[in-house]
Amino acid sequence: MKKDIVAKGAILQRDRETYAIAPHIPGGITTTEELRKICDVADKYGIKELKLTSAQRIALFGIREEDLDDIWSELDQQPGAAIGLCVRSVRICPGTTWCKRGVQDSVSLGLKIDAIYHAMQLPNKMKMGVSGCMVSCAETAVKDIGVMGTPKGWRIMVGGNAGARPRLGDLLVDNVPGEEEVLAIIARIIELYRNWPQEQRLGRIIEEIGIERFRHEVLGTGE
Repeated sequence: MKKDIVAKGAILQRDRETYAIAPHIPGGITTTEELRKICDVADKYGIKELKLTSAQRIALFGIREEDLDDIWSELDQQPGAAIGLCVRSVRICPGTTWCKRGVQDSVSLGLKIDAIYHAMQLPNKMKMGVSGCMVSCAETAVKDIGVMGTPKGWRIMVGGNAGARPRLGDLLVDNVPGEEEVLAIIARIIELYRNWPQEQRLGRIIEEIGIERFRHEVLGTGE
């Protein structure tokens, strides 16, 4: 029986014959040239449907297995990490780049996070989100690591997810002053998570040990 082909970023579809792929589009920010390329490849290989995903990518559906290598070669893009035990996505809102409500530059910070962590192998899947204000269009409260801009800096939440057993993230720290400080805290979260003995979502770890102990492990404060 056919299965997902993780090495090619290919997800087996409902018909159990064809696959879907999703090229990596950091933060959902792309160009007309890249969009034309995707459309040209879709036309050439008779791809049945394109879909904008919640991870800010464009998924291509109905691909034959024998066409996967050629399609990736012609797209000349990295696969989005839609499957596997890794950092699946870093969702980014427009922030102060475009949005009138933005109070922090979520695009600058989010693209830095994406460049470091996208597709990084971890004990379980992880999703991240970066919002430029408290409207939270990147849905930071239901991400494993969510970063939200406030008038006083950045708020970091941990342990959220929106799966079959949804969980709101816990506040880890507030009023983080700048990007470098945020990146340093995320690095400590990832280091702790990679070395944790159980292979489970971040939220389950926090449920087991409590946010105070988790905060102490990451920041040296709390309990």
